[in-house]
Amino acid sequence: MSLNNLSSGLTDLMRPGVGVRRNTLRVWGLYLLILLAWVAVVLLFLFFCSLLPWYATPFYPITDWIRFYLVPVCAVVILAGWAVISYFFLARPIYQLAALARAAEQLAMPGEEPITLPRGMEGTAGQLNLAREQALRSARAAKEAEQRKNDLIVYLAHDLKTPLTSVIGYLTLLRDEPQISPELRARYTGVALDKAERLEELINEFFDITRFNLTHLELEKQPVDLTMMLRQVASEFEPQLRERHLTCRLSLPERLEYDCDPDKLSRVFDNLLRNACHYSTPDTVVDLSARREEGQIVLTCSNRGRTIPPEKLERMFEQFFRLDSSRSTRDGGAGLGLAIAREIVELHGGTIRAASADNRVTFTVCLPET
Repeated sequence: MSLNNLSSGLTDLMRPGVGVRRNTLRVWGLYLLILLAWVAVVLLFLFFCSLLPWYATPFYPITDWIRFYLVPVCAVVILAGWAVISYFFLARPIYQLAALARAAEQLAMPGEEPITLPRGMEGTAGQLNLAREQALRSARAAKEAEQRKNDLIVYLAHDLKTPLTSVIGYLTLLRDEPQISPELRARYTGVALDKAERLEELINEFFDITRFNLTHLELEKQPVDLTMMLRQVASEFEPQLRERHLTCRLSLPERLEYDCDPDKLSRVFDNLLRNACHYSTPDTVVDLSARREEGQIVLTCSNRGRTIPPEKLERMFEQFFRLDSSRSTRDGGAGLGLAIAREIVELHGGTIRAASADNRVTFTVCLPET
């Protein structure tokens, strides 16, 4: 057995997925087998040396000395072989462990340079490099999300000034002009109220950002009629839909029982309908449907609107990502609605995806049957 083959065998024995106890027994078995093989080879060699007629050769003095000191020579040769074999069995794992320690340090602070390990550990190196690439992608995604959050906070802080200035201005007019006509007073009061409501929305977006970073969602499941839940969510959006000249068309079964967290799952469709209100083409229909299909419940929310490019479609469920990347935050929220929706759906064991083509946007939620 060559050293390369032996080292490869040792690496295979130490591969992940095999029990530690089983690995230990197999390594010890290989170690003892090699030692016994070495002892057998030495004894056979000395036995043949004692049988061959070495007296007619120049090596006779050496062989004669070996026969005279046979026991000590055997012991020395066997001990020397034992030392070499033991060194190989001990040194290589230590060397590999040191290489893994260096790789772990490199993995703790991943860089662009790939991780390299000694020959025979290519599989482990590949797994570590996959982990390194995943860590790099996660770090880049976290940095981008943090940058988007910081930009959004800056934009929100800037946009807070506009409604606040309007509220102060109109209230000042009402205070300083006591003889103002009732019609003008009502108009100023209405504008101030609209601006105050917008101010409340912006402040709530700040709270959404904080809550998303500081809280962890936990489900409180109970039997729910999804048909009733979706009808209730749709009815709550009727004023907003009417204001934007939209209508909501429901395609729901008479009853659809499901074990879920009703508050959180209704928040998913609250966010989807809110997006539909913001991004739908006026005078169109928003479709909300539910059905059972192949052991799962499929719920869809579809609206007419500008086709979303594929590169943005893939990122819609990222934190703080907004379709409108302009500075204005008048339309849309903090870019957390779809991220929260995905987390809620995944906590229920389901999936959510988005598709867009021919000026139509469709969100599909698939929930496993319980």
